[in-house]
Amino acid sequence: MIDTHLSTVQLQELREELQQQLERRSRHLLGLRAEASDGTGADAQYQELLVDLAAADRAIAELTQALDRVAEGTYGRCSECEAGIPFERLKIRPLARFCITCQRRYEAA
Repeated sequence: MIDTHLSTVQLQELREELQQQLERRSRHLLGLRAEASDGTGADAQYQELLVDLAAADRAIAELTQALDRVAEGTYGRCSECEAGIPFERLKIRPLARFCITCQRRYEAA
């Protein structure tokens, strides 16, 4: 297991936040799917619902990947340079995969 530079307490707090977000998003996705099954597929509202479904699927995938990184011991490390991502950044953006420097470089590309 890779040292994540986060304390056990910090890592547990972030894991719980990710898990809560996953549960909320999963419930939301179930509601959207139920709503979509009642739709006709022709109107603009239904098309917007499909966009919402895709966004919810992406969010759940990102949360699942973050929880996988927690389990693997790589959560909290930059995916690019492997530097530790500060707890304060992860607290604000628990799905952050890059340190600030690499994030800026990624956004500029």
